[in-house]
Amino acid sequence: MDEKLEPIFDEVLRRNPGEPEFHQAVREVLLSLGPVVAKHPEFAERKIIERICEPERQIIFRVPWIDDTGQVRINRGFRVEFNSALGPYKGGLRFHPSVNLGIVKFLGFEQIFKNALTELPIGGAKGGSDFDPKGRSRDEVMRFCQSFMTELYRHLGEYTDVPAGDIGVGTREIGYLFGQYKRITNRYESGVLTGKGIEWGGALVRTEATGYGAVFFLREMLKARGDDIADRTCLVSGSGNVALYAIEKIHQLGGRVVACSDSAGVVHDPKGIDLELLKQVKEVERGRIADYAGRRGHDATYLAGGNIWDIPCDVALPCATQNELTGRDAATLVGNGCIAVSEGANMPTTPEGVDVLLDAGIAYGPGKAANAGGVATSALEMQQNASRDRWSFEATEARLAEIMTHIHDLCFATAEEYGAPGNYVTGANIAGFQRVAHAMVALGLV
Repeated sequence: MDEKLEPIFDEVLRRNPGEPEFHQAVREVLLSLGPVVAKHPEFAERKIIERICEPERQIIFRVPWIDDTGQVRINRGFRVEFNSALGPYKGGLRFHPSVNLGIVKFLGFEQIFKNALTELPIGGAKGGSDFDPKGRSRDEVMRFCQSFMTELYRHLGEYTDVPAGDIGVGTREIGYLFGQYKRITNRYESGVLTGKGIEWGGALVRTEATGYGAVFFLREMLKARGDDIADRTCLVSGSGNVALYAIEKIHQLGGRVVACSDSAGVVHDPKGIDLELLKQVKEVERGRIADYAGRRGHDATYLAGGNIWDIPCDVALPCATQNELTGRDAATLVGNGCIAVSEGANMPTTPEGVDVLLDAGIAYGPGKAANAGGVATSALEMQQNASRDRWSFEATEARLAEIMTHIHDLCFATAEEYGAPGNYVTGANIAGFQRVAHAMVALGLV
């Protein structure tokens, strides 16, 4: 890290104790910014980095609700509105037992730069709760969402803060949240939430966007090296929304996904994942991948507690959760001949893993660039809501592909400009930071 930035990082550690994921996210960005500060002394004078590392607003609140047995339950809700220099706060809500302030801050910090890379007018935020929707009835999920929104609504608005979904928050949860917002405010403000159902203000391709976008970014990385996805053997960790549609797009482009996973284990299907069966198990039945393996028969093997990265592949897409791909895993991928990694999840590779991938010279697309397709399509949903319009699937997917290609090209060109050709981590961090920093200078000390 540049010696001028070390005191800034030390202050982040002091002011935010016990938040290792946030520390990791900040450090990863600061490692890239030495040349930028040298080129733009006005950023240091205006303390841009220090201000970016401090959220504009942090909201923590109690969420009481009643389960189906009549017992009162209490969860904790969060919304960290990190930076609004480029537009209204934008970022998802995550419902998962692991959610705490540090997790939300790391996600919100990443979101600042991810959103900036899209070059759409959206700022960075993130939120959620330690509520776990797994195993809960539909009515329990509804009551929780209504209680959650009863507090959060006062901080939202289509020109203020626009949440979307994330882990544990899909179209069902967005529907309950939006219904409560509409009830409380007496406004049909479609643009206040994204990821809505198609019948009531949602955008086509939003469901597929994060997974599709990660594959589009992968395609551009390989194209820059004179290669492509066709006939490549691929691993996609996870089996949620992002993973499902990454698998779908890889298959459409001629690749073959041979494994996916969930928190309990890994399924290895050498002939290629049967996507329709996997969607039936995961989206319709809300089951586990062990159920998929059981119904797939002899073609698939289920490895309880297995490690997906031990399976040989040409291309890997970590699409599950943060820090799932370690230094050892990265070394295994490299040793098995993997040529590219495109992150569908947020910060899924540990710092040690990133170092291994970069040192090996493989094409590595960090999450803040590679998985920006979801938030980009959320911004397109906001555009459609504002104009009372609806675009076709084909037009929206084409726009998504165009945005992801532009993000790739911007990261690639920025990395070359700053003496790190082919390093998408450097390119993404610097390109996203510069766009936010210039806006913050223009807006004054706010």
